Amino acid sequence: MSDRLKKDLRNLSLEKIQTTLKELEEKTFRARQIYYWIWHQGVKEFHQMSNLPKDLQAKLKERFYIRSVELKEVQYSSDGTLKNGLKLYDGKNIESVLIPSLKRSTGCISSQVGCSLDCAFCATSQLPRMRNLEVGEIYDQVQILDSQSRKNFKKSLNNIVFMGMGEPLLNYKNVMKAIERIITSRNLQISARRITLSTSGIPKMIRRLADDEPRFKLALSLHAVREEIRNSIMPFSKNFPLTELLDSLKYWYSKTKDRITIEYIIWEGINDQQEDIRALVKFCKAVPSKVNLIEYNPIGKSQFRQVNEKKLQEYLHTLEKNGIVGKIRHSRGKDIDAACGQLANKNSLIPSGSNEVFIS
Repeated sequence: MSDRLKKDLRNLSLEKIQTTLKELEEKTFRARQIYYWIWHQGVKEFHQMSNLPKDLQAKLKERFYIRSVELKEVQYSSDGTLKNGLKLYDGKNIESVLIPSLKRSTGCISSQVGCSLDCAFCATSQLPRMRNLEVGEIYDQVQILDSQSRKNFKKSLNNIVFMGMGEPLLNYKNVMKAIERIITSRNLQISARRITLSTSGIPKMIRRLADDEPRFKLALSLHAVREEIRNSIMPFSKNFPLTELLDSLKYWYSKTKDRITIEYIIWEGINDQQEDIRALVKFCKAVPSKVNLIEYNPIGKSQFRQVNEKKLQEYLHTLEKNGIVGKIRHSRGKDIDAACGQLANKNSLIPSGSNEVFIS
């Protein structure tokens, strides 16, 4: 069969693999064996499926391939953070990040090549959205990060955040399927409660997610609770008024009983006034939530300047005074452009003498 007509085996459900085996006049119980190899053992070659007959391996190779992600480069930050440059089957590139700490090892995962949205303060949004990532491409990021964590930090990956490149709710089906593969993988052993999906706020999709009653957590990149300001820094939000967004979050909570994490960057002269603080407090009181005040990571746009520590503490104090849990989150990996909002495929070519380290 021509390579052009082949399909990626990992895009098939267990049921479709069973149907394929019937068409090949093979025993359908082999489907579970195949499924085990690709999702629990992460094999990339059919000859590695050692309990399959050789002729079945050959039939699968004739009709399918497994399009795995290729690790092209790894950068190390001075704070221990790792950033991966990953090449996809069609030559496109994405990035993922490993953030180690004493208690956990966190993987920051991408869901799209580029981004569908237009947040002015985010480097990834300056890239066009070229396509959604497939299920296997999302899964491979996790598998690579888990391997790196075990090798470099002697611990397995135990925390995942969908905060990398792209808007995960605009690649809904593949992200949901990938999360299911991740949490059921015997090889990875990552709990759903250790996964957080971060969205910039698509009300219709938040409601859809709530209806599916996921076991993972939800975070919202909010950054402004005055409509005119949010629309100016996140232009796509003009289509999604804050009242509609808040209603979708209330619906989420009614279905899941899970508190939402609000991600919030404070910029000098943009959202640092008392009016902004009061608006955030009112928003958080309307739906059970906690707030992460995130350090801004510059991307070369002069209108966005991190506020001083005094203003951060003022925000934090006001939140706590109103009974809202708040934390200041300092970014990791800034020196290699791996911090929040900085992923932009800047390192697809590695200069001589750089600090990249390759891991096989």
